[in-house]
Amino acid sequence: MFKKHVDVKALQRLSGADKKKLRRTAKERFPQASDADLDAILPPKVVEVTVAKYPNRVLVYGIEGEFPMLFDIDGRGHELFPTVYALWKVPDLLPAFTLKGGEVSRFILGGADLMFPGISIPPEGLPSFQPGQPWSVKVPGNPAPIAVGATTMSSNEALKAGDSADGRYVPNEGFYEDIVVEDPNYASPSQPADSSEDHVEGMHDSTIEGEEAAVDVSESHTTDHDIHVEAIEDLTAGVSEVKLPEDNATEEPTEEREHQNLSTEEIDSLLDKCLLQALHTSVKDKDLPIPGSTLWSNHILPCRPTGVTLDIKKSSHKKLSKWLQSKSSAGLISSKEDKHKKEVMLLRINRGHPDYMAFKPEKRVQEPVVQHDNVVAEGSSTKQLEVAETYKPSSHVNPIFMAVGADTSKYYSASEASDIVFRYVEKENLVKQTDKAKVVLDVALCDALYKGAIKKGSAYPTEIHKRDLGSTFLNRMQIHHRVARGNEVVIRKGAIRTIQIMTERRQGNKKMTRLSGLECFLMDPDSLASELQKKFACSTTTAELPGKKGQHEVLVQGGVIDDLAKHLVDHYGVPKRFIEVLDKTKR
Repeated sequence: MFKKHVDVKALQRLSGADKKKLRRTAKERFPQASDADLDAILPPKVVEVTVAKYPNRVLVYGIEGEFPMLFDIDGRGHELFPTVYALWKVPDLLPAFTLKGGEVSRFILGGADLMFPGISIPPEGLPSFQPGQPWSVKVPGNPAPIAVGATTMSSNEALKAGDSADGRYVPNEGFYEDIVVEDPNYASPSQPADSSEDHVEGMHDSTIEGEEAAVDVSESHTTDHDIHVEAIEDLTAGVSEVKLPEDNATEEPTEEREHQNLSTEEIDSLLDKCLLQALHTSVKDKDLPIPGSTLWSNHILPCRPTGVTLDIKKSSHKKLSKWLQSKSSAGLISSKEDKHKKEVMLLRINRGHPDYMAFKPEKRVQEPVVQHDNVVAEGSSTKQLEVAETYKPSSHVNPIFMAVGADTSKYYSASEASDIVFRYVEKENLVKQTDKAKVVLDVALCDALYKGAIKKGSAYPTEIHKRDLGSTFLNRMQIHHRVARGNEVVIRKGAIRTIQIMTERRQGNKKMTRLSGLECFLMDPDSLASELQKKFACSTTTAELPGKKGQHEVLVQGGVIDDLAKHLVDHYGVPKRFIEVLDKTKR
């Protein structure tokens, strides 16, 4: 084991199919576990199960908002282990070896592997087992495991070797107080019930087998003991007092436990509150109509209280469509079933409804959204790259901007430009009264959208759907792109061009990789050529593109097309969608 900090590569929720697959894998890996045991560590329906992926392919599975429960060393399910937290919930999930005493446990807690001489053999002898089987490790007189690992030899081999057995008997894959993973996405573990106050706070289960090899017990007497003796003595002082909760389950968060006990009427009230919160804060009239499923996932669920699982099936309505229809009957919203999409559509919001006007929305602090596409790799000397499309008003749409008092010389994002045209619609009251999803075109708006674009002899449209208004308006503006790297900012006319990476064969069947389009992303071809020469240990050069003054390409010897694209993403922050790759050497 190593105890260095490790960053999570990715964290996501498991789908229903993945949950079932993980459960089947756990059942095969832990054959003596009952269905109730698996339910304790992998609840079937009530909560979400997350998986954290690490750079060395290790997967960590946990209950969302709680502790990690399982970890997979090879990422394929062949080396799946329960964490000590899972074993505290279900102590008999794995067979267990009992240590001879505290003198051995101090080294296990320090991360050392379990050696054969440290095992207490019962009078009836060791049970039969094979190499590679998962086992837990316990101290005498306490059912709470302190470590987990897999056997390296069979029971017959162990008995034949006896106390002369050499090497690692059970490699220590996870132990109490291991601090390999400081994962902020999991709640900080609290101590088990009735545990000693002397326990060190902040338990983190080991889930990653890393660079620093585990220390054997024989070596620990001369190395770990001298270096970590004070810390280990503090740990071992409380190991014998670690107790399991009486109900063999960690205490659930207060909010979730209370929500599970909510009555049907209370859930109905919570649904209404979340709907009103969403109508006040996130659902805009210009977005209508929207499908009911979109309303639920993008607007209502984010408005639920922290830690609360909102389930429409536990309400009196049972279905989302029936709930929205009831709100439509009450006059709060207007909804209609789309026979083609087979779902209810939200058409209009009655913002003059008494329930809407009486509700006071809560102010929520939104978490910052990380734009992964534009993040430069840590440790890179290159500054962060920002790429965005902007729009400038043209002569066609200038009257609309001036009508709402907007600056016609300014650059606008797509959402800001769409807001301008909807502000004009609202100001001139152009929403069709018989169909709220459509906008009636007056002379100014019709000219802005269609003047010069309609063939002679064809009639001009008199109305337009709301979902088409924003895109049609943007198409009449001048598109630009803004590129920023550090303090250097450039705005150019037209859509941004992609970086072209092409590999081709030259004389002598040798490969050559061409790289062009770097200037659009504020990258110096000469500097990049020098950098790539050192990185790929090959010759590089630059050349001006024929017929394109001021634009250069970088020539790299060899077929490094994939590595080069990865280098641009990781070290220069170029989004993948702006990189085009073409391998002409493949037939």
